[in-house]
Amino acid sequence: MPNPYLPFWEYIPDGEPRVFGDRIYVYGSHDNAGSVKFCDFVLKCWSAPLDDLNNWVCHGDIFRTLATEDYPADTDWTDNSNYLYAPDVVEKDGKYYLYAYIINSVGCVAVSDKPEGPFKLLSKYKYTIPDEICCNGWFIDPGVLVDDDGRTYIYCGFERSFMAEINSENMYEVLDGTCIEHIIPIQKNESFPDEDGLFFEACSPRKVGDTYYLIYSPKRGSRLAYATSDKPVGPFTYRGYIVDNGVDYPGGNDHGSIAQINGQWYIFYHRMTNGTIMSRRGCVEKINILPDGTIPPVEMTSLGFEDSLNPYRITLAEIACVLKGGAIVSEKNVFERVVTNIFEECVIGYKYFDFGQDFGSKTMEFSADIIGTGCDSILHIFIDGENGEEIGSMEIGRNGGILTGRVKAVTGRHSIFFKISTEYPHDWSGESFRKRCLFEMRSFVFMK
Repeated sequence: MPNPYLPFWEYIPDGEPRVFGDRIYVYGSHDNAGSVKFCDFVLKCWSAPLDDLNNWVCHGDIFRTLATEDYPADTDWTDNSNYLYAPDVVEKDGKYYLYAYIINSVGCVAVSDKPEGPFKLLSKYKYTIPDEICCNGWFIDPGVLVDDDGRTYIYCGFERSFMAEINSENMYEVLDGTCIEHIIPIQKNESFPDEDGLFFEACSPRKVGDTYYLIYSPKRGSRLAYATSDKPVGPFTYRGYIVDNGVDYPGGNDHGSIAQINGQWYIFYHRMTNGTIMSRRGCVEKINILPDGTIPPVEMTSLGFEDSLNPYRITLAEIACVLKGGAIVSEKNVFERVVTNIFEECVIGYKYFDFGQDFGSKTMEFSADIIGTGCDSILHIFIDGENGEEIGSMEIGRNGGILTGRVKAVTGRHSIFFKISTEYPHDWSGESFRKRCLFEMRSFVFMK
C-alpha cells in the first residue's frame, strides 16, 4: 500500500506499531475528517500479515471512554470531556496490556487475551508520584517497554518527560521510588546540545539489540526524534531525528515509532489533511539502523510499504508527499479526497515511480481527472524535483474534466512534480488573484 497505508478514509494518528506473532498491529487514536478537535472517544487497531502488508484488517474500536451506538463505555468515570489520545499495547506472559491516555482524567490499563482485543478495563493507574509530574494521573502519551528480564517501564510526558517502573505482577501499579524526571531534557546539556532535540511529547520506547531507543516528538514538533541509552532508565543521548512531516508539506505534531518487519525497519508516523492539524492519517517509511545505532533521516514519500509506484496505474492525487504553496488534501466525502487550494505557483509532488525500460517511443500519454473552478491555468509536469526536467504541460480549462496530452517518455525511477501557472486576469490594481483556487485534482495516470 502507498502512503497513507490504511484505507484512505481512515484517520489513525499516534500509531504505535507492534509485531505480535505473524502480524503487524498498529494501535492509535482516532481523528475525524475536518475535525476541530484532536481524536475522539475510541481507540482503534488495524493489523496485517507480515507477508502481505497490502492486506490491512480493521479490528474496530478496542476501547471507549464514551458509549457508542453498539457498545457501552469501558470506563465508568468518564464523560464527553474525556477524549482518548495516543495509546500503547505490550505483551506480557501471554496477555496484552493497553495503556490509555484519557484527557482530563486519570488514565488506565486494559487487558486482553488477543493482541487485537477487545480490551477490558484492568485498573486505573496506581501511583504515588506527584501529580504535577504525571499531570494528575493522565500519564500523557504512555509508551511501555517490557524488557528481556520481564521488568516493565512506562515513559510519558508533555513539555516535560518522566519514566517509572511498573509492577510487572499487575501491570498498572507504578513502583514507589522509581520515577525519573526529564528522561529527555527540556534544556540543552552535553547529551542534548541541539535545541531541536529537546522534549515536547510522544514517548515511544523500543529495544534494538542491547540498545534502548526512545522515539519522541521534540521541540520542533513536526519531527520524530530519537535518543539512545544502554539502560532502560537512561541516561539517554540525543542522536537526531528520523522523519519530519513538515518538510514541503503542511506540517503539524507527530507521533509514532519504529518496527522491524521481515528484516526491514520502518518508521510509522502521521500526516495532516483537510487544512487542519486535527485530521491525521498514518504513513510509513523504510529506515536503516546503522551498526553505530544511528538512524539516518528519511524523506516523506508516497511509497508506504512499496518499493516503487506504478505510473501506468491510476494514482490518486491525495497520496502526494509534497504540497507547497497552500495546496492541501481535502475529503469531500468518504469516497473522494482531492488536492485542492491549488493556487498559482503551487507544487504537488510524488515519490517515486518506476517507469520501466525504454519501450521505443519518444512520447507517452498523460491524463488527469480535474475538477474545474472557472479558471484557465497550465499544469507543468517535472521529473526528479520541482526544478528538474519538464517533460510536458497541459492546459486546464475552466470546466476541468478528463484531460489528456502527450509528454516526453521516460524510463527508470523518478519523482513526479506538478507546478501550476496561470494568466488568469489581475485586478484593477495589478495584484494577481493568487488566492483563487485554480482547479482541484482527483487522480492522474501515464500511458504508453
